[in-house]
This record gives sequence, structure tokens and C-alpha cells, in this order.
Amino acid sequence: MKNSPVRLATCLFLAVAASAQAQPAEALPAAARANFARPIVLGPDDIRAFPEAPDGFKTPRAGLPQGRIDLFEYDSAVTGTRRKANVYLPPGYSADRKYPVLYLLHGIGGDETEWIRFASPNVVLDNLIADGKAVPMIIVIPNGRALPDDRAIGNSFAPERAAGFAKFERDLLDHLIPAVQAKYSIFTDREHRALAGLSMGGGQTLNFGLGHLDTFAWLGAFSSAPNTKPPAELVPDPAAARAQLKLLYLSCGNKDGLISISQGVHAYLKEHAVPHLWNVDDHAHDPATWGSNLYIFTQRIFR
Repeated sequence: MKNSPVRLATCLFLAVAASAQAQPAEALPAAARANFARPIVLGPDDIRAFPEAPDGFKTPRAGLPQGRIDLFEYDSAVTGTRRKANVYLPPGYSADRKYPVLYLLHGIGGDETEWIRFASPNVVLDNLIADGKAVPMIIVIPNGRALPDDRAIGNSFAPERAAGFAKFERDLLDHLIPAVQAKYSIFTDREHRALAGLSMGGGQTLNFGLGHLDTFAWLGAFSSAPNTKPPAELVPDPAAARAQLKLLYLSCGNKDGLISISQGVHAYLKEHAVPHLWNVDDHAHDPATWGSNLYIFTQRIFR
């Protein structure tokens, strides 16, 4: 590899620090540092499937119709609290028509604001919709840490804090989705519901989405983290996955020490003939890859 181990480790530490609310690399637990410093071995399949998002893809363009972001609140029996999410409504949103929905999950150090800060998904979609490259859709950006205190503070890697990400499965299925459906004009069938996420949220996407193919037809996992279940657990019935998935999109950067997780999922899916897209770009574990792959993914869903 062209990158020295020291340079690679530094890059990865900076990337995870960004995802963990600018937490210094030296403050990360030893296990987290070890995960991000894993050796990177690229195979023949680990190449770009799509070009990088173009310059200006997340920059507001003068004169274009703009969507809006609502602060949405819902009650959760999982946490016993009233929880928050950000909801993007596309330009011209109207209760007179129905829209598909993408649930978009953040990383271990983030919350319902992370995607907005890192990748401006509202602007990405405004631009794509104006260009006719994406279907008008609603995007729900929740807090994927299902704990009574779900603030992105303290040591996100501590077991009692990290446990909230697994608990979010029931919060999502039993409380968030029904609450969103009760308020907004959306389709309620699986063919019009997508799930995607970055890092920890990428692992959640694979764990929850592949575990509930009756709920989600479109999945996008970007730079999936070690919370991802083993591939044989994720897809115990390849035939069912082949029949039910509309799209399974995997991505990771070729400078990301966590790439082996996504590589393992890709290899298993390929071995069992489960159709999917595998995009390996030239980034580390950082917002640049997440924004670019969101741009790619959202053009391919609900079509």
C-alpha cells in the first residue's frame, strides 16, 4: 500500500474523532483504536463501481425549489422518553400525494444532527430531485442510540452506551416508523421503505434491515462498523434475500481500517448469489465517503 501504517492510523483516528464528536484519538478505547488500525488487504472486487459525487453535489443552488427539515418528536416505550428525529420533506411536499421514506442512521458518536452536519442530505436531495435523478422522498434522520439519555456525550464506546444502538431496533420498528406514518403522507409498504446508515448506522442497517425484509426493501450500508453481525447470521436464507431485496448497496473506503467487515459481507453475498452493489472508493472512515455514497444510493432507490 502507498500509505504508511503511521499515516493510515492517523487518518483513521482523525476520521473516527470526527464521527465521535471530535473526540481526540488518544481518548478512544484501546479496542476502538485497534479496530481502526486493522491492516487493509484489497482484493480484485474492491474497486469503484461508481464515480465520486461531483463538485457542488451538496451545495445549495440558487433558484431551485427547496425542501425543509422538520424537528419530529415521538414517544418510545423502549426508552420511556419522548425522542427526537429530523425529517426532510422534499420540495412541494403535499398531503395530497404519498411519498417513499428513507430512514438514515448516524455513527457511534453522532445523533439526529450528524448527517445534516456531515453531508447536508436535504441539499443533496433538493439538487437530485431538481435534476430528475432522484424520486421525491422523505428522509427520517433519528437518534439511533435508544437510551433514556440519548445525548452524544461521554464515551460512546462504553458498553452501557453502545448497547443503545442494538436497542434501537425495537424503537425503530415499534415506535418511530408508526409515528412517522401517523404524521406524514407516506406509503406504508416495504417497497417504499429504505434503510441506510454510516459506520455504526451501517451495521444497524444490515442487522435490522436484513433481519426484517418484510419491512425494508432497500438497504444502504456505508463503512459498516464492528457491530455488524457475521454474514451467515445476516443472511441465513439467501433465497429469501434474493426474492425480497430491491437493492442492497455496500460501500467503504480503501483507506478504512474497517473495510474487512464490508468485504466479508460482500464475499458472502457473492458466494450465495445475492445481488448487491459493492462500491470501494478512495476515502478513509470519513464524511467524504458517506456524502458521496448517499448521493449514489439515493438515485437508485424507489425506482
